[in-house]
Amino acid sequence: MSDLVSFQRLKALPAPVWMLLLGNFFVRGSYYMVWPFISVLLYRKFALSAAEVGFWLTCAALVAVVSGFYAGYLSDKFGRKPLLLFAALVGVGAFSAFALAETKTAVICCIFLATLPRALWDSPSKAWLGDLLPDSKDRELALQGLYFMVNAGAAVGPLLGIWAGVSGNQQAFFLTAFSYACLGLGILWLYRVRSQRPHHLPQAGLNLKLTLQILRQDHLFLLVIVANILINFIYAHADSSLIQYLTRAHFAELVSLIAALGILNSLVIVTCQFPLLRLLSGWPVVKRIYLGILLLALSQLWYALNPISWYWGWLGATLVLSLGEAILFANMNVHLDQLAPANLRGSYFGAASLYAIGFSLSPLIGGLVLDWLGGPALYFGSFLLCILVVFCYRISGRLRRPDFSQLANANSSDS
Repeated sequence: MSDLVSFQRLKALPAPVWMLLLGNFFVRGSYYMVWPFISVLLYRKFALSAAEVGFWLTCAALVAVVSGFYAGYLSDKFGRKPLLLFAALVGVGAFSAFALAETKTAVICCIFLATLPRALWDSPSKAWLGDLLPDSKDRELALQGLYFMVNAGAAVGPLLGIWAGVSGNQQAFFLTAFSYACLGLGILWLYRVRSQRPHHLPQAGLNLKLTLQILRQDHLFLLVIVANILINFIYAHADSSLIQYLTRAHFAELVSLIAALGILNSLVIVTCQFPLLRLLSGWPVVKRIYLGILLLALSQLWYALNPISWYWGWLGATLVLSLGEAILFANMNVHLDQLAPANLRGSYFGAASLYAIGFSLSPLIGGLVLDWLGGPALYFGSFLLCILVVFCYRISGRLRRPDFSQLANANSSDS
Protein backbone atom coordinates (compact mmCIF):
# COMPACT_ATOMS: atom_id res chain seq x y z
CA MET A 1 0.00 0.00 0.00
CA SER A 2 1.34 3.44 -0.97
CA ASP A 3 2.16 6.00 1.72
CA LEU A 4 0.48 8.76 -0.32
CA VAL A 5 -2.26 9.22 2.31
CA SER A 6 -0.50 9.17 5.68
CA PHE A 7 -0.37 11.23 8.84
CA GLN A 8 3.38 11.73 8.44
CA ARG A 9 2.95 13.20 4.96
CA LEU A 10 0.12 15.46 6.11
CA LYS A 11 2.16 16.62 9.09
CA ALA A 12 5.11 17.47 6.84
CA LEU A 13 3.10 19.87 4.67
CA PRO A 14 4.37 23.43 5.33
CA ALA A 15 2.20 26.13 6.92
CA PRO A 16 1.66 28.06 3.64
CA VAL A 17 0.10 24.94 2.10
CA TRP A 18 -2.42 24.69 4.93
CA MET A 19 -3.16 28.38 4.52
CA LEU A 20 -3.87 27.85 0.82
CA LEU A 21 -6.12 24.86 1.54
CA LEU A 22 -8.12 26.83 4.11
CA GLY A 23 -8.17 29.79 1.73
CA ASN A 24 -9.80 27.67 -0.96
CA PHE A 25 -12.41 26.53 1.56
CA PHE A 26 -13.25 30.16 2.41
CA VAL A 27 -13.24 31.31 -1.23
CA ARG A 28 -15.58 28.55 -2.37
CA GLY A 29 -17.71 28.65 0.79
CA SER A 30 -18.22 32.42 0.67
CA TYR A 31 -18.93 32.25 -3.07
CA TYR A 32 -21.69 29.67 -2.60
CA MET A 33 -22.91 31.48 0.49
CA VAL A 34 -24.31 34.21 -1.76
CA TRP A 35 -24.32 32.95 -5.36
CA PRO A 36 -27.44 30.71 -5.09
CA PHE A 37 -29.40 33.66 -3.68
CA ILE A 38 -28.43 36.26 -6.28
CA SER A 39 -31.22 35.15 -8.61
CA VAL A 40 -33.66 35.52 -5.70
CA LEU A 41 -32.41 39.08 -5.11
CA LEU A 42 -32.73 40.01 -8.79
CA TYR A 43 -36.27 38.67 -8.95
CA ARG A 44 -37.54 40.15 -5.69
CA LYS A 45 -35.90 43.56 -5.96
CA PHE A 46 -35.96 44.23 -9.71
CA ALA A 47 -38.52 41.71 -11.05
CA LEU A 48 -36.09 40.34 -13.65
CA SER A 49 -37.36 37.39 -15.68
CA ALA A 50 -35.72 33.97 -15.50
CA ALA A 51 -34.21 34.54 -18.95
CA GLU A 52 -32.71 37.89 -17.90
CA VAL A 53 -31.25 36.42 -14.71
CA GLY A 54 -29.78 33.49 -16.63
CA PHE A 55 -28.29 35.82 -19.24
CA TRP A 56 -26.45 38.00 -16.71
CA LEU A 57 -25.23 35.04 -14.64
CA THR A 58 -23.94 33.26 -17.76
CA CYS A 59 -22.15 36.40 -18.97
CA ALA A 60 -20.53 36.84 -15.55
CA ALA A 61 -19.41 33.19 -15.56
CA LEU A 62 -17.79 33.59 -18.99
CA VAL A 63 -15.97 36.74 -17.84
CA ALA A 64 -14.65 34.68 -14.93
CA VAL A 65 -13.29 32.06 -17.36
CA VAL A 66 -11.25 34.68 -19.21
CA SER A 67 -10.13 36.28 -15.94
CA GLY A 68 -9.01 32.92 -14.58
CA PHE A 69 -6.79 32.27 -17.58
CA TYR A 70 -5.22 35.73 -17.41
CA ALA A 71 -4.72 35.42 -13.63
CA GLY A 72 -2.68 32.26 -14.15
CA TYR A 73 -0.43 34.01 -16.68
CA LEU A 74 0.01 37.04 -14.38
CA SER A 75 0.96 34.77 -11.47
CA ASP A 76 3.73 33.27 -13.60
CA LYS A 77 4.95 36.72 -14.57
CA PHE A 78 4.68 38.59 -11.24
CA GLY A 79 4.40 35.86 -8.61
CA ARG A 80 1.59 34.05 -6.80
CA LYS A 81 1.20 36.16 -3.65
CA PRO A 82 0.33 39.47 -5.36
CA LEU A 83 -2.46 37.77 -7.33
CA LEU A 84 -3.87 36.05 -4.24
CA LEU A 85 -3.80 39.27 -2.25
CA PHE A 86 -5.48 41.11 -5.13
CA ALA A 87 -8.18 38.40 -5.26
CA ALA A 88 -8.91 38.95 -1.56
CA LEU A 89 -9.08 42.73 -2.02
CA VAL A 90 -11.43 42.38 -4.98
CA GLY A 91 -13.61 40.10 -2.84
CA VAL A 92 -13.82 42.71 -0.08
CA GLY A 93 -14.72 45.44 -2.57
CA ALA A 94 -17.15 43.38 -4.66
CA PHE A 95 -19.26 42.02 -1.82
CA SER A 96 -19.21 45.28 0.12
CA ALA A 97 -20.54 46.98 -3.01
CA PHE A 98 -23.13 44.22 -3.33
CA ALA A 99 -24.37 44.95 0.18
CA LEU A 100 -24.83 48.64 -0.67
CA ALA A 101 -26.03 48.49 -4.29
CA GLU A 102 -29.52 49.86 -4.81
CA THR A 103 -29.99 50.12 -8.59
CA LYS A 104 -30.32 47.30 -11.09
CA THR A 105 -27.24 48.49 -12.99
CA ALA A 106 -25.16 48.56 -9.81
CA VAL A 107 -26.26 45.05 -8.79
CA ILE A 108 -25.47 43.64 -12.24
CA CYS A 109 -22.01 45.24 -12.14
CA CYS A 110 -21.51 43.66 -8.71
CA ILE A 111 -22.45 40.24 -10.13
CA PHE A 112 -19.56 40.53 -12.57
CA LEU A 113 -17.22 41.68 -9.79
CA ALA A 114 -18.36 38.84 -7.51
CA THR A 115 -17.14 36.19 -9.97
CA LEU A 116 -13.63 37.65 -10.08
CA PRO A 117 -12.23 36.71 -6.61
CA ARG A 118 -12.76 33.01 -7.21
CA ALA A 119 -11.35 33.28 -10.76
CA LEU A 120 -8.30 35.24 -9.58
CA TRP A 121 -7.64 32.89 -6.66
CA ASP A 122 -8.10 29.48 -8.26
CA SER A 123 -5.19 29.00 -10.70
CA PRO A 124 -2.50 30.93 -8.72
CA SER A 125 -3.31 28.95 -5.55
CA LYS A 126 -3.05 25.60 -7.36
CA ALA A 127 0.18 26.68 -9.03
CA TRP A 128 1.65 27.83 -5.71
CA LEU A 129 0.90 24.47 -4.11
CA GLY A 130 3.07 22.94 -6.83
CA ASP A 131 5.81 25.51 -6.22
CA LEU A 132 5.88 24.81 -2.49
CA LEU A 133 5.99 21.02 -2.82
CA PRO A 134 8.83 19.61 -4.96
CA ASP A 135 7.88 16.01 -4.10
CA SER A 136 5.24 14.70 -6.52
CA LYS A 137 3.41 12.71 -3.81
CA ASP A 138 3.20 15.77 -1.57
CA ARG A 139 1.79 17.78 -4.48
CA GLU A 140 -0.76 15.11 -5.25
CA LEU A 141 -1.91 14.91 -1.63
CA ALA A 142 -2.20 18.72 -1.46
CA LEU A 143 -4.22 18.90 -4.69
CA GLN A 144 -6.51 16.13 -3.44
CA GLY A 145 -6.92 18.10 -0.21
CA LEU A 146 -7.67 21.22 -2.20
CA TYR A 147 -10.51 19.47 -4.05
CA PHE A 148 -11.86 18.21 -0.72
CA MET A 149 -11.82 21.76 0.69
CA VAL A 150 -13.53 23.13 -2.41
CA ASN A 151 -16.36 20.60 -2.05
CA ALA A 152 -16.64 21.21 1.69
CA GLY A 153 -16.92 24.94 1.01
CA ALA A 154 -19.54 24.38 -1.69
CA ALA A 155 -21.56 22.22 0.72
CA VAL A 156 -21.29 24.54 3.74
CA GLY A 157 -21.65 27.85 1.87
CA PRO A 158 -25.38 27.67 1.04
CA LEU A 159 -26.19 26.56 4.60
CA LEU A 160 -24.30 29.57 5.96
CA GLY A 161 -26.16 31.75 3.48
CA ILE A 162 -29.50 30.53 4.78
CA TRP A 163 -28.35 30.98 8.39
CA ALA A 164 -27.13 34.52 7.67
CA GLY A 165 -30.35 35.40 5.88
CA VAL A 166 -28.65 36.29 2.61
CA SER A 167 -31.80 35.47 0.65
CA GLY A 168 -33.76 38.12 2.50
CA ASN A 169 -31.12 40.62 3.61
CA GLN A 170 -28.79 42.23 1.12
CA GLN A 171 -26.59 43.65 3.91
CA ALA A 172 -25.62 40.09 4.82
CA PHE A 173 -23.21 40.27 1.87
CA PHE A 174 -20.93 42.17 4.26
CA LEU A 175 -20.27 38.78 5.92
CA THR A 176 -18.74 37.52 2.69
CA ALA A 177 -16.68 40.71 2.37
CA PHE A 178 -15.45 40.14 5.93
CA SER A 179 -14.38 36.56 5.08
CA TYR A 180 -12.30 37.92 2.19
CA ALA A 181 -10.74 40.50 4.52
CA CYS A 182 -9.66 37.65 6.81
CA LEU A 183 -8.29 35.83 3.78
CA GLY A 184 -6.29 38.92 2.81
CA LEU A 185 -4.78 39.04 6.29
CA GLY A 186 -3.81 35.39 5.87
CA ILE A 187 -2.02 36.22 2.61
CA LEU A 188 -0.18 39.08 4.33
CA TRP A 189 0.89 36.55 6.97
CA LEU A 190 2.25 34.36 4.16
CA TYR A 191 4.52 37.24 3.16
CA ARG A 192 6.19 36.88 6.56
CA VAL A 193 6.63 33.10 6.33
CA ARG A 194 10.12 32.11 5.22
CA SER A 195 9.78 28.74 3.53
CA GLN A 196 12.93 26.65 3.20
CA ARG A 197 11.40 24.87 0.21
CA PRO A 198 11.87 25.81 -3.43
CA HIS A 199 9.38 28.39 -4.61
CA HIS A 200 8.32 30.05 -7.82
CA LEU A 201 10.32 33.06 -8.97
CA PRO A 202 8.44 35.68 -11.02
CA GLN A 203 9.25 35.39 -14.73
CA ALA A 204 9.94 39.05 -15.50
CA GLY A 205 10.62 38.41 -19.20
CA LEU A 206 7.51 36.30 -19.71
CA ASN A 207 4.98 37.79 -22.09
CA LEU A 208 1.47 36.78 -23.03
CA LYS A 209 2.37 36.12 -26.68
CA LEU A 210 5.03 33.57 -25.70
CA THR A 211 2.71 31.93 -23.19
CA LEU A 212 -0.02 31.54 -25.81
CA GLN A 213 2.57 30.21 -28.26
CA ILE A 214 3.63 27.52 -25.78
CA LEU A 215 0.04 26.52 -25.04
CA ARG A 216 -0.82 26.43 -28.75
CA GLN A 217 2.13 24.12 -29.50
CA ASP A 218 1.28 21.73 -26.65
CA HIS A 219 -1.11 19.52 -28.61
CA LEU A 220 -1.34 16.95 -25.83
CA PHE A 221 -2.44 19.61 -23.33
CA LEU A 222 -4.97 21.14 -25.76
CA LEU A 223 -6.65 17.77 -26.32
CA VAL A 224 -6.78 17.17 -22.56
CA ILE A 225 -8.46 20.57 -22.21
CA VAL A 226 -11.09 19.55 -24.79
CA ALA A 227 -11.64 16.22 -23.00
CA ASN A 228 -12.05 17.92 -19.63
CA ILE A 229 -14.49 20.48 -21.04
CA LEU A 230 -16.57 17.51 -22.20
CA ILE A 231 -16.29 15.90 -18.75
CA ASN A 232 -17.63 19.07 -17.12
CA PHE A 233 -20.38 19.29 -19.75
CA ILE A 234 -21.46 15.70 -19.06
CA TYR A 235 -21.25 16.04 -15.28
CA ALA A 236 -23.34 19.23 -15.24
CA HIS A 237 -26.32 17.36 -16.73
CA ALA A 238 -26.79 15.78 -13.29
CA ASP A 239 -27.68 19.25 -12.00
CA SER A 240 -29.97 21.62 -13.90
CA SER A 241 -30.76 19.26 -16.80
CA LEU A 242 -31.83 16.44 -14.46
CA ILE A 243 -34.05 18.78 -12.47
CA GLN A 244 -35.66 20.05 -15.69
CA TYR A 245 -36.15 16.48 -16.89
CA LEU A 246 -37.84 15.37 -13.68
CA THR A 247 -39.93 18.54 -13.46
CA ARG A 248 -41.30 18.15 -16.99
CA ALA A 249 -42.01 14.48 -16.29
CA HIS A 250 -44.09 15.58 -13.24
CA PHE A 251 -42.08 13.47 -10.79
CA ALA A 252 -44.25 13.11 -7.69
CA GLU A 253 -41.63 13.69 -4.95
CA LEU A 254 -39.46 16.21 -6.80
CA VAL A 255 -38.52 18.49 -3.88
CA SER A 256 -37.45 15.69 -1.56
CA LEU A 257 -35.54 13.98 -4.38
CA ILE A 258 -33.61 17.14 -5.28
CA ALA A 259 -32.63 17.60 -1.63
CA ALA A 260 -31.66 13.92 -1.31
CA LEU A 261 -29.53 14.05 -4.48
CA GLY A 262 -27.60 17.08 -3.22
CA ILE A 263 -27.01 15.56 0.22
CA LEU A 264 -25.95 12.21 -1.26
CA ASN A 265 -23.46 13.85 -3.61
CA SER A 266 -21.87 15.88 -0.80
CA LEU A 267 -21.71 12.90 1.56
CA VAL A 268 -20.04 10.66 -1.02
CA ILE A 269 -17.40 13.28 -1.87
CA VAL A 270 -16.61 14.09 1.76
CA THR A 271 -16.53 10.48 3.01
CA CYS A 272 -15.13 8.59 0.00
CA GLN A 273 -12.52 10.81 -1.65
CA PHE A 274 -9.56 9.94 0.59
CA PRO A 275 -10.44 6.25 1.10
CA LEU A 276 -10.66 5.93 -2.69
CA LEU A 277 -7.36 7.78 -3.06
CA ARG A 278 -5.69 5.39 -0.63
CA LEU A 279 -7.20 2.40 -2.42
CA LEU A 280 -6.07 3.62 -5.86
CA SER A 281 -2.80 5.28 -4.84
CA GLY A 282 -0.76 2.61 -6.60
CA TRP A 283 -2.47 3.32 -9.93
CA PRO A 284 -1.07 5.81 -12.46
CA VAL A 285 -3.09 9.04 -12.49
CA VAL A 286 -4.39 8.54 -16.03
CA LYS A 287 -5.64 5.05 -15.11
CA ARG A 288 -7.59 6.59 -12.21
CA ILE A 289 -9.07 9.10 -14.64
CA TYR A 290 -10.22 6.21 -16.87
CA LEU A 291 -11.97 4.63 -13.88
CA GLY A 292 -13.67 7.93 -13.07
CA ILE A 293 -14.84 8.30 -16.69
CA LEU A 294 -16.16 4.72 -16.62
CA LEU A 295 -18.26 5.48 -13.52
CA LEU A 296 -19.43 8.74 -15.10
CA ALA A 297 -20.49 6.80 -18.23
CA LEU A 298 -22.35 4.19 -16.17
CA SER A 299 -24.23 6.94 -14.32
CA GLN A 300 -25.33 8.53 -17.60
CA LEU A 301 -26.54 5.17 -18.91
CA TRP A 302 -28.43 4.59 -15.66
CA TYR A 303 -30.06 8.04 -15.91
CA ALA A 304 -31.11 7.24 -19.48
CA LEU A 305 -32.68 3.88 -18.59
CA ASN A 306 -34.08 4.67 -15.14
CA PRO A 307 -37.91 4.63 -14.98
CA ILE A 308 -39.21 8.10 -14.18
CA SER A 309 -41.08 6.97 -11.07
CA TRP A 310 -38.22 4.93 -9.50
CA TYR A 311 -37.04 7.21 -6.68
CA TRP A 312 -34.20 4.95 -5.51
CA GLY A 313 -32.98 4.50 -9.06
CA TRP A 314 -32.19 8.22 -9.34
CA LEU A 315 -30.31 8.00 -6.05
CA GLY A 316 -28.39 4.94 -7.26
CA ALA A 317 -27.33 6.64 -10.49
CA THR A 318 -26.24 9.71 -8.52
CA LEU A 319 -24.24 7.51 -6.13
CA VAL A 320 -22.30 6.09 -9.12
CA LEU A 321 -21.86 9.61 -10.52
CA SER A 322 -20.56 10.90 -7.17
CA LEU A 323 -18.04 8.05 -6.85
CA GLY A 324 -16.81 8.92 -10.33
CA GLU A 325 -16.58 12.58 -9.36
CA ALA A 326 -14.60 11.76 -6.21
CA ILE A 327 -12.03 9.93 -8.34
CA LEU A 328 -12.11 12.02 -11.48
CA PHE A 329 -11.99 15.72 -10.71
CA ALA A 330 -9.17 15.76 -8.17
CA ASN A 331 -7.04 13.55 -10.41
CA MET A 332 -7.67 15.90 -13.34
CA ASN A 333 -5.84 18.56 -11.29
CA VAL A 334 -3.03 16.15 -10.47
CA HIS A 335 -2.68 15.21 -14.14
CA LEU A 336 -2.57 18.88 -15.11
CA ASP A 337 0.15 19.51 -12.52
CA GLN A 338 2.17 16.68 -14.08
CA LEU A 339 1.77 18.18 -17.56
CA ALA A 340 2.67 21.76 -16.63
CA PRO A 341 6.30 22.95 -16.73
CA ALA A 342 7.31 24.43 -13.36
CA ASN A 343 7.74 27.99 -14.67
CA LEU A 344 4.32 27.97 -16.36
CA ARG A 345 2.16 26.26 -13.75
CA GLY A 346 0.00 29.34 -13.33
CA SER A 347 -0.66 29.66 -17.06
CA TYR A 348 -1.52 25.97 -17.38
CA PHE A 349 -3.90 26.05 -14.41
CA GLY A 350 -5.28 29.31 -15.78
CA ALA A 351 -5.96 27.64 -19.14
CA ALA A 352 -7.78 24.91 -17.19
CA SER A 353 -10.39 27.54 -16.27
CA LEU A 354 -11.71 26.82 -19.78
CA TYR A 355 -13.19 23.66 -18.25
CA ALA A 356 -15.99 25.94 -17.01
CA ILE A 357 -17.19 26.32 -20.60
CA GLY A 358 -18.63 22.82 -20.22
CA PHE A 359 -20.60 23.84 -17.14
CA SER A 360 -21.75 27.06 -18.81
CA LEU A 361 -23.06 25.37 -21.97
CA SER A 362 -24.63 22.36 -20.27
CA PRO A 363 -27.90 23.99 -19.07
CA LEU A 364 -28.53 25.60 -22.46
CA ILE A 365 -27.75 22.56 -24.64
CA GLY A 366 -29.35 20.20 -22.12
CA GLY A 367 -32.56 22.23 -22.21
CA LEU A 368 -32.63 22.21 -26.01
CA VAL A 369 -32.13 18.43 -26.15
CA LEU A 370 -34.84 17.92 -23.53
CA ASP A 371 -37.24 20.02 -25.60
CA TRP A 372 -36.48 18.27 -28.88
CA LEU A 373 -35.59 14.67 -27.98
CA GLY A 374 -36.34 14.09 -24.29
CA GLY A 375 -34.38 12.99 -21.22
CA PRO A 376 -33.29 9.47 -22.28
CA ALA A 377 -31.78 10.86 -25.48
CA LEU A 378 -29.85 13.50 -23.49
CA TYR A 379 -28.26 10.91 -21.22
CA PHE A 380 -27.60 8.40 -24.00
CA GLY A 381 -25.81 11.24 -25.77
CA SER A 382 -23.79 11.94 -22.62
CA PHE A 383 -22.85 8.25 -22.41
CA LEU A 384 -21.51 8.42 -25.98
CA LEU A 385 -19.57 11.58 -25.12
CA CYS A 386 -17.87 9.63 -22.30
CA ILE A 387 -16.59 7.20 -24.95
CA LEU A 388 -15.28 10.19 -26.91
CA VAL A 389 -13.49 11.46 -23.78
CA VAL A 390 -11.76 8.09 -23.33
CA PHE A 391 -10.66 8.23 -26.97
CA CYS A 392 -9.24 11.75 -26.44
CA TYR A 393 -7.18 10.59 -23.47
CA ARG A 394 -6.03 7.47 -25.32
CA ILE A 395 -4.61 9.40 -28.29
CA SER A 396 -3.36 12.42 -26.31
CA GLY A 397 -0.15 10.62 -25.29
CA ARG A 398 0.87 10.36 -28.95
CA LEU A 399 0.59 14.09 -29.61
CA ARG A 400 3.40 16.62 -29.85
CA ARG A 401 4.56 18.83 -26.99
CA PRO A 402 6.82 21.88 -27.28
CA ASP A 403 10.48 21.91 -26.28
CA PHE A 404 10.05 23.79 -23.00
CA SER A 405 13.79 24.23 -22.41
CA GLN A 406 14.26 25.84 -25.83
CA LEU A 407 11.30 28.17 -25.29
CA ALA A 408 12.58 29.08 -21.82
CA ASN A 409 15.96 29.97 -23.28
CA ALA A 410 14.30 32.10 -25.94
CA ASN A 411 12.32 33.85 -23.23
CA SER A 412 15.40 34.56 -21.11
CA SER A 413 17.28 35.97 -24.12
CA ASP A 414 14.32 38.24 -24.94
CA SER A 415 14.23 39.58 -21.42
